[in-house]
Amino acid sequence: MEKFTKLTAVAAPLPIVNCDTDKIIPARFLKTLTRTGLGKNLFDPLRYDPKTGEENPDFVLNKPAYRNSEILVAGHNFGCGSSREHAPWALLDFGIRCVISTDLLIKVSPEELEQLMEGAERGANATMTVDLESQEITNSDGEKIIFEVDSFKKHCLLNGLDDIGLTLKKESSISAYEEKQKASEPWLYA
Repeated sequence: MEKFTKLTAVAAPLPIVNCDTDKIIPARFLKTLTRTGLGKNLFDPLRYDPKTGEENPDFVLNKPAYRNSEILVAGHNFGCGSSREHAPWALLDFGIRCVISTDLLIKVSPEELEQLMEGAERGANATMTVDLESQEITNSDGEKIIFEVDSFKKHCLLNGLDDIGLTLKKESSISAYEEKQKASEPWLYA
């Protein structure tokens, strides 16, 4: 997993409350087990006209100022619904590296979210900096917002550790246990 320490990027406002995983990536696009290729269907019911398949010019990520956004300032309860890993995969494949809301890993108050949303509505001038180490978001006006984050998740992100990476950090202990197990119960390995 790639480390996440500090990101300065254009922030796109998505003030939809209760944006569920089916809006993020509809079930009909979940026919893959890989993490790539899902970005083209991110927010499909919002990004495309269902009759023509053409882009909806009013959807924020279709607007020129936000096409390359890496930060999403999302409404309350973003990502609710079924626990579908394809949703964060689609966000990342599209290029979104950070989502800010009132109830996610990077959690801000409703008032702070409103302030960030207003800043994000400035378009290409809406760059924000998210500094995970100092737990600060700096908007394009230089105003800082302090956010809370779980210390273990922060450690994992700063060090690029997903579940596999965490397990591999214990590789020598796992190997020692397996050798001990083979010696004491060899019939399990015959």
